[in-house]
Amino acid sequence: MKINIDRLKREIEELGQIGRDANGGISRPSFSKADLEARAWLKERIQGAGLIYGQDGAGNIFGRIDAPGKAVMVGSHIDTVINGGMYDGSAGVLAGLECLRRINKEGLKLKKPLELASFTDEEGNLVGDFLGSRAFVGLLDRKMLEESSTQFGHPLADILSSTEFSIDSIMDAHKQKPDVDFFLELHLEQGPVLETEEKPIGIVDCIAGKNYCLCCFLGRASHAGTTPFELRKDAFLGLSDFALKATQYVATQHYGSMVTVGKVAVHPGGFSIVPGRVDFSLDFRSTSKETLQDMEQRLLSLAKETASARGLEFQFKVVDRTEPVTIPSHIINILKEECEALGYPCMTLPSGAGHDAQILAAIADVGMIFIPCEDGISHSPQEKINWDDLEKGTNLLLNTLLRLAL
Repeated sequence: MKINIDRLKREIEELGQIGRDANGGISRPSFSKADLEARAWLKERIQGAGLIYGQDGAGNIFGRIDAPGKAVMVGSHIDTVINGGMYDGSAGVLAGLECLRRINKEGLKLKKPLELASFTDEEGNLVGDFLGSRAFVGLLDRKMLEESSTQFGHPLADILSSTEFSIDSIMDAHKQKPDVDFFLELHLEQGPVLETEEKPIGIVDCIAGKNYCLCCFLGRASHAGTTPFELRKDAFLGLSDFALKATQYVATQHYGSMVTVGKVAVHPGGFSIVPGRVDFSLDFRSTSKETLQDMEQRLLSLAKETASARGLEFQFKVVDRTEPVTIPSHIINILKEECEALGYPCMTLPSGAGHDAQILAAIADVGMIFIPCEDGISHSPQEKINWDDLEKGTNLLLNTLLRLAL
């Protein structure tokens, strides 16, 4: 059995027109006007494929082929970062839909139900990553939902007020979930390894955990022309010093793990004023839980040492944490065997990016299939894939779903 790549391509391109922005990318954060339009579009496709449509209190969307027993689930997300690409998340949802459509058309007698899932706000535009999948498995903190501001500057409750959802419905979403035995996710690699190695398929063996902090160096604003260097309390220089030391520490002590200062706001921001305050994001990741803990301790110590040496104050708040996940060996072996049966070259590799599969690992055995993206570019309007790679990845997904459900 093979998927219809022309139909899959057409659906990805159709969905990719929803949320097009002025900068040539796609801006489709969850519960935005574009996202609600995309949800309606997906509902039509699920019902048109003859699947049982469902939606829970977090806005997670499902399509099911019913059978007794625990479900074999497949899916990803259709929300995007602001000015993102057309394939991140969406390719995984629509590949899953194509697989279930083909299986349903054959009328096969399944030993387990098959279920497609499209999870809400995987990208973390609202309050932390993986809102939908965390709600699905019951791993949400109500206080975080109520007290955190979204990146748009509004409380989550304000954004939900124009929808059918609420904080109560999101917190109760896990009460609606089916029993899940396996969860599979097809996704772009979002890096250059597969393309460099000329492999159309990557089989993920582990997913990195992440700590995300919002931090601040507080100094003293003063005149840029009259304040001597030795009397300055320059918050920006504090951040510059810390960023270099943090990078050197991770690169030399934990090579393969990552640390990134991705967002910086300098205050007061005048060309003739020594910066008195710098707010910044700190993202650090590792596939090892022990390494992640060591990085947290050492990076925060480095920041405090830097602040002390420069007469600054350091403040931080942990916004989000995810634990590293190791993919079960029997799932990796099944994916390798199905790749071999299909004649597709493949390789195993870790995922430095987080995925819904990472959250579903709390309740099910999970597996991930990566396909290459051109030049390793993702979260960008320049995000591109090779359709032949997607066809191979989706056929692998189809055969693995059949093996797990028949």
